[in-house]
Amino acid sequence: MKARGGSTSTWLRSFNRSVKAMERAARPARKTLVGSMKPCVSARSSADTTQGSWTAGMALGRAGMRRYRLFRPPEMQAGERLPLVVMLHGCGQDANDFAASTRMNLLARRERFLVLYPEQDRLSSAQRCWNWYETRNGRAQAEAALVLAAIDQICLLQNADPSRVALVGLSAGAGLAALLATRHPHRFAAVVMHSGVAPGVADSTATALAAMRGRRLPPAQALDDARETLAWPPLLVIQGESDHVVVARNGAAAAQVWATAVGATATPGRVVQRGQRYPMTVTDFKRRGRALATLVTVERLGHAWSGGASRLPFGDAKGPDASRMAWAFAARQFRRSTPAAS
Repeated sequence: MKARGGSTSTWLRSFNRSVKAMERAARPARKTLVGSMKPCVSARSSADTTQGSWTAGMALGRAGMRRYRLFRPPEMQAGERLPLVVMLHGCGQDANDFAASTRMNLLARRERFLVLYPEQDRLSSAQRCWNWYETRNGRAQAEAALVLAAIDQICLLQNADPSRVALVGLSAGAGLAALLATRHPHRFAAVVMHSGVAPGVADSTATALAAMRGRRLPPAQALDDARETLAWPPLLVIQGESDHVVVARNGAAAAQVWATAVGATATPGRVVQRGQRYPMTVTDFKRRGRALATLVTVERLGHAWSGGASRLPFGDAKGPDASRMAWAFAARQFRRSTPAAS
């Protein structure tokens, strides 16, 4: 049999050259993908290589499907149920980037918890932003449902403890975390918003941009609905004072909205500085002696994960360690929960 325009052997040689060229072009991506399936934290961060497993999965829902990555600490025993931290990345990131920047997997190995990284795809957002604000058309709710589906999979197949699940989000991921926590409060023991906006302030691209610039307030109805239940999980807000993408007043607004919703009042802020890292001001909002919302404002921090890897986008190693703060906050809430039966 001859191929059109030449002999079979000529066509095959041309085809093989094309395949080899494609393989050479794809080699860096393949190394990242294959490396990510090995027992390491992130194929993009040799400093993060450690024991444990880093695997890929897929969640299905009415918004289609989304890929996720899961970190499991080493030597999990049969029937062992571990807490689950759900990490929602920001725009311009994927699961590998977020894991490498935050170094959350290193903490998970030491403290023994699972880490789930749902991943936005480029078909839904060219910049991989979660569509946290598109509540009018239901797109935000559909993406939230995909995250819930991924959590359900991990609880069912990987023995995560459903009573000890924490949400942690950066920027757009923080917006999605707020949506999940306020719409499904009983699913989560804690929520951490890093550089995000208060829930209920946006329902379109225009209102989201205005909210990020600090020009919108949460609707009164949202607060009235929340006050009736007092059910929102405890919140930790981390916000950079020099953030020009999600301006600093958003952090204070998010904490105040949460505090109002759960009936908590502010206590005097305290300034904390650890070593040479940026100073931070910590304000607790308490009800009956318990902090139900905490605001951490970090001096000189821009739109970046505080304490994250500076060699990666959206990380600033000079800030206080947000990953440690997030886990410490979540762990306090987990201790109040009764672990699910094995």
